[in-house]
Amino acid sequence: MQTNPWKRELIIVAVLFGFGFLILPFAIYWVGSELIGEYAPDANGNALTLAERIWTDFIRLEPVAWLLVSSPYMVLMLVRLTRRAWLTRSV
Repeated sequence: MQTNPWKRELIIVAVLFGFGFLILPFAIYWVGSELIGEYAPDANGNALTLAERIWTDFIRLEPVAWLLVSSPYMVLMLVRLTRRAWLTRSV
């Protein structure tokens, strides 16, 4: 059974947007704490503090927060574009 391509793309966008909104801030915190150290050690900064700040900036329509949240989908689009260019080139 074929699915509507728009519906499929909407599901992909929703899943990747949810990943960027809910999982990515905690992953960034973990990688940052392993490589750099504690997030805002003087302000009792933890993973939830970073996530709340990203979520707040997202609601305030800060471009960096929107870029971060939408980055998983942007990576997928870059992979698709690269693949299409590669396949077109090899034909």
